[in-house]
Amino acid sequence: MEVVIATRNLDKIKEIKEALKNLKIKIFTFSDFPGFPEIKEGNNLKDNALLKARTIAKFTGKIALADDSGLEVMALKGAPGAFSSRFAGENVSYEDNNRKLLSLLKEVPLKKRDAVFRCVVAITDPQGREEVVEGICEGKIVENPGGFQGFGYDPLFQPKDFKKTFAQMSLKEKNQISHRAKALEKAKLVLKKWMK
Repeated sequence: MEVVIATRNLDKIKEIKEALKNLKIKIFTFSDFPGFPEIKEGNNLKDNALLKARTIAKFTGKIALADDSGLEVMALKGAPGAFSSRFAGENVSYEDNNRKLLSLLKEVPLKKRDAVFRCVVAITDPQGREEVVEGICEGKIVENPGGFQGFGYDPLFQPKDFKKTFAQMSLKEKNQISHRAKALEKAKLVLKKWMK
C-alpha cells in the first residue's frame, strides 16, 4: 500500500512518518512529485484537511493523508484555530506566531490560559473514498517559551498533567500524548482497514 503525506511542512512529515512507521506501507512526500500543488487553506480544520487530501490523491493517483491542526485558546475565544500557522500573517515564522500569541495573553493570568490543540486527519483515495479522524490534547499556554524540540506553538503549550511544554519533550514522549499522535492512531486503524 502506498500513501502520500499531503504537506510540504518537513516538521509534520517527520512526526507523521514516525507515527506510521510500524505499518506495512510505502510513504511518499512532496519531494517525490515534481509540481506538487500548493493548497490555499480556509478557516476550518476539517475542510482544510479534506481539501489537501483530495487534491493530492487526485494529483498523485495514490492514497493521500493530510492533517490540519490548530491551537484553540479559550481566553481568545478559540483563536488562532484554523489560522494557527498564519496567525501573525502569511509566510511568518513560528516565532512570529508565538510572539503574537504571548502579546495577546499578556494580561491573562496562567490559570485562565486554557487551550486545546486539535488535529484533524483526512485520508482519501483517488476513487473518492475518504475518512476523517480527530485528536485533541488539552493544556495551557505558559508565560515564557520553554524548550527547543518540536515546532509551531510547542514551546508555549504545556499539556495537562505535565510540568513541561511539548518543546521540552522528546519526539517519542510528545508522540504518546499529542493531538496529532492521537489522530494518527485513529488514522492507522483506517489504513489497516483499507489494506484489507
